[in-house]
Amino acid sequence: MTAKPRIAIIVGSTRPTRYADAPTQWILKQAQARDDLDVEVVDLRDHPLPFFDEIASNLWMPSQNPEAVRWQETIARFDGFIFVVAEYNHSITGVLKNALDQAYKEWARKPFTAIGYGGTGAVRAIEHLRMIGVELQMVSTHAAVHLGGGDFMAVHPAFGNKPIEEVEASLLPSAKTALDELVWWAKATMAAKAAEA
Repeated sequence: MTAKPRIAIIVGSTRPTRYADAPTQWILKQAQARDDLDVEVVDLRDHPLPFFDEIASNLWMPSQNPEAVRWQETIARFDGFIFVVAEYNHSITGVLKNALDQAYKEWARKPFTAIGYGGTGAVRAIEHLRMIGVELQMVSTHAAVHLGGGDFMAVHPAFGNKPIEEVEASLLPSAKTALDELVWWAKATMAAKAAEA
């Protein structure tokens, strides 16, 4: 029997006024309600990474910065990822892009999904994340969770300030599909890596 996949929920914003905590806690709750994965929140606030300044990616040579190495060690512990994605100017946040750039081997051949939030549910940012993931040899799920439009306006503190549970009926189907796909791909990639060992 294959071990349950270890999944990191990566909080992709570090701004003091970020909204990321609400969708992070909501998707954590959805993941914890399942018995086919183990999940842990990994907050980029806890990883003060410099802007990528290594000679090359750690695919080619070891990183020198201690924070980059600590980040790589953190990511290496997981079999898959859920990214909490804000959309800044039609793309992902700078800190999330930098965190992706700070590792390579630790991302490769692992699956990911995302929960995005914003006016359009971060659809453009998640598409960019998927393109970056392909270059890092990751596997994207087909489904993602998009908290956008009227639902986002209802829950954002500057507008409706309602708890996310008040709009979750429109989020739960995509969350279930995204997590189902994430677990399937995590088990598949774990089995493939075990067969190569």
